[in-house]
Amino acid sequence: MTAEPPDPDPRRTPDLEAGGGVPPGSTPPDSAQTSGLSHPQPMPSKAMPVLWLVLTGVLVLMVAALVVALALGWLRGV
Repeated sequence: MTAEPPDPDPRRTPDLEAGGGVPPGSTPPDSAQTSGLSHPQPMPSKAMPVLWLVLTGVLVLMVAALVVALALGWLRGV
């Protein structure tokens, strides 16, 4: 046996006008709906954001050290 389609047959739906509209005051029939999750979603890892913060911090410290070294004259001709 095949499953019944989720939407009602328009030819057998009461108060349905030609073109699919309904007269004022009428409510169209409900259709089946699928929503929500089928299973719980896994929690994302917190390791990657922390890794990116650490790498960004190291890069900022390296650039700051380069600027300080250039300002103090430790590096010449770079």
